[in-house]
Amino acid sequence: MRQALTPLLDFRGADGHRAGEDRFNLLAAIDDTGSIAAAAKVVGLSYRAAWDAVNSLNNLFPRPIVVAAAGGRHGGGACVTTEGLRALTVHRLLTASIGEIIANLETTISGDPAVSFPAQSLLWSPIMKTSARNTYHGIVTSVEHGAVNAEVALKVAGDVVLTVIVTERSIDNLGIAPGVEAYALIKASTPILVSEDEPVRTSARNRLSGTVISVEKGAVNSEVVLDIGNGKTLCAIVTDDSAVDLEIRPGKRLGALIKASQIILAMG
Repeated sequence: MRQALTPLLDFRGADGHRAGEDRFNLLAAIDDTGSIAAAAKVVGLSYRAAWDAVNSLNNLFPRPIVVAAAGGRHGGGACVTTEGLRALTVHRLLTASIGEIIANLETTISGDPAVSFPAQSLLWSPIMKTSARNTYHGIVTSVEHGAVNAEVALKVAGDVVLTVIVTERSIDNLGIAPGVEAYALIKASTPILVSEDEPVRTSARNRLSGTVISVEKGAVNSEVVLDIGNGKTLCAIVTDDSAVDLEIRPGKRLGALIKASQIILAMG
């Protein structure tokens, strides 16, 4: 018996960062339950994994799609925004429409004796993935050209603008220009955390400020998540010793230094 194909629709950037079926299921559960903790149980995720998924979704889309209500990360509720409901509706409609297209295509292919390979071979495509914990969607606001490298300004939210250094060849190959959409990829090991009011002299072009919303301590390193405003978060890895020295804890304000050359720019 021929097995029917079921579409699993992902929203993806050129960097491979995705908002897939599992994350839209989580989004729907949050809308149903009004709670990230309750939604995590519905879809079979841990509370931390659910929060990581929500942060990734909020970073990927132009505007926040989930907003936490009063009570913080370990209490209170959560609300799917108008932007989130729109994304959820579009995902459902596209999944249904693509399902019909695949069914029709399968029928056509299976009924053609000249086709000797299954529909799965035709419809499958490789999936790109990235190890970068921080992926931001933004709009290029300016490009300053140089002899070898160019300086790109990418507005990712409100007053959050990232400065990125890329080669002139990459500018040409990717078609980077003011007004185009792009993605900034930042590995969690890249940001250097400092006290917000610390007058640091540094060559890093980017200095973001944020409030610590979580600290996950490990045997050697700690994972710190900052709320940098406008629904965006930044994940940074620091040593446990640094976490102690900086007195990192939820609610504390910190600065994050990021070199322009350490940000990867990708196009959709």
